[in-house]
Amino acid sequence: QVQLVESGGGLVQAGGSLTLSCAASTRAFSTYTVGWFRQAPGKEREFVAFISGRGGNINYADSAKGRFTISRDNAKNTVILQMNSLKAEDTAVYYCAAGGIARSTLSSYDYWGQGTQVTVSS
Repeated sequence: QVQLVESGGGLVQAGGSLTLSCAASTRAFSTYTVGWFRQAPGKEREFVAFISGRGGNINYADSAKGRFTISRDNAKNTVILQMNSLKAEDTAVYYCAAGGIARSTLSSYDYWGQGTQVTVSS
């Protein structure tokens, strides 16, 4: 069982930045791909980015490319999502998830955090 806790959400003006963190409670953290997903009100949960266990495979949604950066520190059991040049349409609850396969589909992830709210004011 893997527990994931997100932090770092908040209210920011358009053009600003936020850093989201995902802390995991497992000794086998480096064996898990960690993904970030988001869900806006009235919309389906969507993929944002993932990073494989050792960090060698990284992928971003088109909406995140050039603005968001995902990284991980396996010694600290933490994955970071650095979000720059934020837009109003980035407003959503952001979730981190852990799974054994490096893919962008929700079904590839077995464990989910509770989410952290990101609100971007225009």
